[in-house]
Amino acid sequence: MTEEDYVIIKAKVSGVQVIGLTRGQETKFNHLEKLDRGEVMIAQFTEYTSAIKIRGPALIYTKHGIIDTEQ
Repeated sequence: MTEEDYVIIKAKVSGVQVIGLTRGQETKFNHLEKLDRGEVMIAQFTEYTSAIKIRGPALIYTKHGIIDTEQ
């Protein structure tokens, strides 16, 4: 992914967790958000964030397509 790449996460229910994970020797949590039903978060990979973990029913929109966490 380049710096222009981003993902959009839309919560299908309240309480969906979006967790940013760090780069480097050890992977650690660096950010946590909780989304309510219908809320949308736009996330971008950075020099500090190498992965995004999503817990709960959500739709994830990327340039490669849409991912439904329940399927």
